Amino acid sequence: GVKLLLHGLCSNTTVKSLDLKGNNLRTVGAEALGKLLRQNKSIRSLILEWNSLGVWEEGFSFFCQGLGTNNFLQRLDLRNNQINHQGAGELAMALKQNASLQELDLRWNNIGLLGGRALLNCLHSNKTLKRLELAGNNVPSDILRAVEQAMDHNQDRQTILTETRNRAYILSKEVLSLKDEKTKQFLDLMDTIDKQKEEIAKSGRTSAARVSQLQEALDEQHSIMNSLKAKLQMTEAALALSEQKVHNLGELLNAAKQEQTSMAECHFMELQQQKQEGIDREGKLLRDLSAASEKNLLLRNQVDELEKKCKVQQDQLFLVKQDLTNTTAELKLRAVQAEERLEMEKRRFKQSLDDMESLRLKEVDRMTQHIEASERSMQDRIQRLEAIRIALEEELSQVKAAALTERGQAEEELIKVRNRARLEEQQRLEHLEEKLRLMTESRDEAQNCCLKQKQMVAEAQTKANQLSLHADGLRRRLEELQQDLNSKEEEKVTEVNKVKVELQEQIGHLQAERTAQEGLREKISALERQLKALSSNHREALLDKEGEISMLLEKLRMKEADISRMREEEAQRASFLQNAIMAYVQGSPLGTHSSRK
Repeated sequence: GVKLLLHGLCSNTTVKSLDLKGNNLRTVGAEALGKLLRQNKSIRSLILEWNSLGVWEEGFSFFCQGLGTNNFLQRLDLRNNQINHQGAGELAMALKQNASLQELDLRWNNIGLLGGRALLNCLHSNKTLKRLELAGNNVPSDILRAVEQAMDHNQDRQTILTETRNRAYILSKEVLSLKDEKTKQFLDLMDTIDKQKEEIAKSGRTSAARVSQLQEALDEQHSIMNSLKAKLQMTEAALALSEQKVHNLGELLNAAKQEQTSMAECHFMELQQQKQEGIDREGKLLRDLSAASEKNLLLRNQVDELEKKCKVQQDQLFLVKQDLTNTTAELKLRAVQAEERLEMEKRRFKQSLDDMESLRLKEVDRMTQHIEASERSMQDRIQRLEAIRIALEEELSQVKAAALTERGQAEEELIKVRNRARLEEQQRLEHLEEKLRLMTESRDEAQNCCLKQKQMVAEAQTKANQLSLHADGLRRRLEELQQDLNSKEEEKVTEVNKVKVELQEQIGHLQAERTAQEGLREKISALERQLKALSSNHREALLDKEGEISMLLEKLRMKEADISRMREEEAQRASFLQNAIMAYVQGSPLGTHSSRK
């Protein structure tokens, strides 16, 4: 029945939680569960309490393989399933591959010491698990503490990751808003430039139309002059008939002169209007240029404010460095105090050995050898601690150098980076203090062991066999402590490497943002250059138009001079004709007859 149910759920996309508590699932059920975890993508919570899955090793291994490939399950309950250390090893392998599980309940099983170590080792590679319950599994207290520390570390890491993602999302929004504002400004500038171009084209068209009108008027004047010449020729033929027609022709000439003067005045007024319109356009262009310059000044003020913020951030970095130096000094003082305490304990231990040598030389030799071995191990631990402290100081110096080199690159997000660095450094210091506390506790435990050994030396006369057995137990405990120290050192190295990688990623993001800002500045400078070039082109075009207008005025003056000269020639011709007609009339017989009368 379970097989059919799970086979149907493989293709289901709506079920989020599945509770199979107390159903006596066996190998077939475990294999069906593994297949379900491989194929289903909707289930987030799975409860398998009281099913004895650990008894069936093959089925449980298949279930663990499915759990390793699943990336959607978040909560798994395996309480009271008789899981031994081998099953815990399979679960550890699955947890190394899984990247979605957040809660795992393994209470009331048979995991033991080996299973607890396997689960603790898998937590170094699993960074998503937040809660791991191991009560009622015969797991030592030190492993449980280490598991709790790993869970706390994962929770802190996930909170930091969520904060960084939120900050990155906010920064991307701000960058997009800045880009939109810059594009809007650029489009506004382009619109103003297009409007100015259209106005210039319109003014050119109007000026060309007016020039064509002036040319048409001049052509009309030329046609009028030709008609007048024809009329004058007709008058030369008709002067003999009547002097009244000559008078009428004179009146017509005066009317034509008045019309020409009125036309010239109209043309002059139109030219003045064109000049005023050109001056108004120049004023508009100058106002636009002043507005653009004001915008540039505002941008420069913003850049100055950003530089001030960078200086404030540099001061905060200096304060952080001072805090780091103070913490390193405190750590050094604590290490010196620990060394002094160790020396005092060594002296006391030597005095006790001298007292006990007189009692039993053979047993004391054996115990002295054992004590010397323990002292060497303690010295090795002290040396390791000193090496760790030196490595941490080197890392701090490297971080300081990196901060000095990258100080000029960070402009806008140094405040956020500082807050992150402070949090990370506080976490590091807290971890270091916790580790030092653990080391002091281990040292105190070693001192207690030494006192117990002294008592056992006093009682060694009657219980030599018990002393040997107790010594073996102490050796095993020392080996376990050494293994724990090695695992803790590996955790330190991995944490330091991860912090370095995160800092490098943040530096890369800052560099990319700085390049984007430089590109925006270059675009702004290019737009300013284009505005300057357009203003210079407008000025040159206005100067060219003024030169053309002056040339047209000169042509009009020349044509008016030609017209006045033609009028004078026509007046001279008319006077000559009148004189000739009068002479002809006086010389004719009619004139002589009239004179005789």
